[in-house]
Amino acid sequence: MHQRSVWFGAALTFAGSARAQQAANLPAQIDQVFARFDQTTPGCAVGLAKDGRTLYTHGYGLANLEYRVPLTDSTVLESGSVAKQFTASALVLLAQDGKLSLDDDIRKYLPEVPNFGHVITIRNLLTHTSGLRDQWGLLGIEGLGPGTQVHSALTTLDLVAHQKMLNFPPGSRYLYSNTGYALAGLIVQRVSGMTLNAFTQERLFKPLGMMHTRWRDDFTAVVPNRATAYSGNANTGFKTDMPFTNMIGNGGILSTMSDLLIWNENLDHPTVGGPSYVNTMQTRMRLTNGRTITYALGLIDAPYRGIREVSHSGSTAGYQTFLARYPEQHVSVAVWCNYTGAEPTALAHKVVDLVLTDAASVVQAGSPAVHIEAGDAAKWAGTYRERFSDQTISVSSENLVAVISGQGAKGGGRFNALRGDVSFSGSGSHRAFTNARPDGDTLVFDEVKPAPAQVRLADYTGIYASNELDVRLVIGAKNGKLALRRRPADELELRPEYADDFQAGGGLGTLRFSRDRSGAVTGFSIYAGRVVDVRFTRIAR
Repeated sequence: MHQRSVWFGAALTFAGSARAQQAANLPAQIDQVFARFDQTTPGCAVGLAKDGRTLYTHGYGLANLEYRVPLTDSTVLESGSVAKQFTASALVLLAQDGKLSLDDDIRKYLPEVPNFGHVITIRNLLTHTSGLRDQWGLLGIEGLGPGTQVHSALTTLDLVAHQKMLNFPPGSRYLYSNTGYALAGLIVQRVSGMTLNAFTQERLFKPLGMMHTRWRDDFTAVVPNRATAYSGNANTGFKTDMPFTNMIGNGGILSTMSDLLIWNENLDHPTVGGPSYVNTMQTRMRLTNGRTITYALGLIDAPYRGIREVSHSGSTAGYQTFLARYPEQHVSVAVWCNYTGAEPTALAHKVVDLVLTDAASVVQAGSPAVHIEAGDAAKWAGTYRERFSDQTISVSSENLVAVISGQGAKGGGRFNALRGDVSFSGSGSHRAFTNARPDGDTLVFDEVKPAPAQVRLADYTGIYASNELDVRLVIGAKNGKLALRRRPADELELRPEYADDFQAGGGLGTLRFSRDRSGAVTGFSIYAGRVVDVRFTRIAR
């Protein structure tokens, strides 16, 4: 079956015969990048543009495996978090209208949000610096994550309304949170008096001619030419994996390759919003400590192989996406897929490598030889916990190099590392190391006592409740181990991580238990990636 594609060979201006030949070969080269997607697999659509003109759009694989429908460049696919820039754009336009300021307190529009003792601004929502815990992390603790019930932005608002704490003071850190964008979509609705879909249709999509773009605000709606999403693989079998949710703002845009290239072109040469809109969208957030992060408003501004890239990736159920611009070379690329194993970011980079003039000349430096004295490494052996996230790392003389991705020792417990310099300090039971990241962030790991060989199970058994979440967690002993139960059919084994800390899985991350002065366990805190220190109190033994 033919998969519709568009190629405008004249869109590139090449100097010399070699460049002309490269232009002629471009479709075949891009097709080779997607060669693994065929008439037996889900696939991807790709769109590539330069200087405001489309170079190539094409589809690969199948949009629907049951009916053998080919995936084409006009197939409708879902965005995942690429949608965040659309929500941010709506708020920037409302700010231009004088209807709000991005530095307004969100409680002006969402009075249901508790007063956490700090002002949370709209800009904090849009840059993941609000401190609000991620909605999916909170719902995961309750056992009510995606696929268990139909969620909407009001689900998020209700979650936030019951929170007592933030992950951190607003503006002090960056930690990705879908909560912010679900709330941002509600602010658009309350300020404009229109749904998020209606507002963006009127102010963005229709003026730009994006006729195939909409929000998935009703998952039951029939959407012509929409691809079905899949997980699994060819060996074990593909499984339908659709987003049965009405949650939008953080995700939920449905679009096509041609519409996405139009969208990117407006960010390069804005006909809607003007230069001030683009400048606001691309202004990277500055934290209260003075560090500027790579995240702007729904966009990440960071170099790719030495070339400025403004991009975002996304994932919703089986949909996987990537949308990027390279402003200095006026190049745009979109790769949206209906398969969890597609890896669209890697595919998109292979495509743009064919047209970015400097990409091929940038050589990634290899890792230099590692020279770390065994005695220096053994000195710092132990188990360390990162203060903010509860991430643990076990350091031994054998694995120190691997743990820190080491490149070499600097002496005195200091090591060069691919992920930033690592410095050990302290002595006895008060040892720690800091990891100064290349992006300016600093992580601090404190040494913790390892888990005992025999865990006293009775110390931890009981019923635990949170005043922030609608769930009770029961911990009991089973076959010589600890087991956590949310409901009769939902049981997880707790695996010791270090003393009084257990790995749970199942959306629960790690449980760090607390004790009173007598040594009795009184509760625990859950650390699950984008949610930090969610506290549960022991209410019964």
